[in-house]
Amino acid sequence: MSDGPQIRRVRHETKFRRLTVQHVESLTPAMRRITVGGEELSGFVSMGFDDHVKLVFPSAGGEVHIPNDQTKPAMRDYTPRKFLQEQERLVLDFFIHESGPATDWATAARPGESLGVGGPRGSFIIPIDMDWHLLIGDETALPAIGRRLEELPAGARALVVAEVGSKADELTFDTHCECQVVWGHRRDTAKGSPDILLNLLRRLEFPGGSYFAWAAAESQVARAIRRYLIDERGTDKQWIKAAGYWKRGETGTHDKIED
Repeated sequence: MSDGPQIRRVRHETKFRRLTVQHVESLTPAMRRITVGGEELSGFVSMGFDDHVKLVFPSAGGEVHIPNDQTKPAMRDYTPRKFLQEQERLVLDFFIHESGPATDWATAARPGESLGVGGPRGSFIIPIDMDWHLLIGDETALPAIGRRLEELPAGARALVVAEVGSKADELTFDTHCECQVVWGHRRDTAKGSPDILLNLLRRLEFPGGSYFAWAAAESQVARAIRRYLIDERGTDKQWIKAAGYWKRGETGTHDKIED
């Protein structure tokens, strides 16, 4: 084990909650923010910026059913973008893409409708005592990236390398840290290609000093980014966390990328 920052795993009590949509807004043409809330959020804990909860979408009749051996509702993993404890509100950001249960629900969601939320089962606590922080990803990673930037303190430094469809899909991040954001526009390039993010990374001069790299995208893209950081940048593999937030040709995939 090399010296340096270590990820700490914290487990939480798993609980299923039925919540109600309270507010809906469009952040960009491809990103919709939905705030849900309710008394059942009491005791909710999310300690890591890349935590994921299991969203359970309502049936055609609008009811949310607890998943079990007999009941298999549509479910997807999503980042808790922000938890407002005193207001009993949970903020979720949805990337609107091809038709699927999450996109279909988020596109049509209105205040008063129901949503089930399970977890998070645990949190990975990534240390902040680094010289700088590298955050890489496509639209599916933006909620976690945005949350990380909001949580980094003044005096911290961050470099964000992000892929979106076009300039209209770029987000503005609120943060106290010193932050550089480099956007890549996909335009006609197929989703799930590693070229855009890898080309951006190869053109960048990294700041000096120690850093922790976090990346999330299509599974093979995240794998290619991790391999690039190790092979071409000499990043210690223990200082990288990479995840596949989706996988081309499959649905409901969430991969932890390792050797």
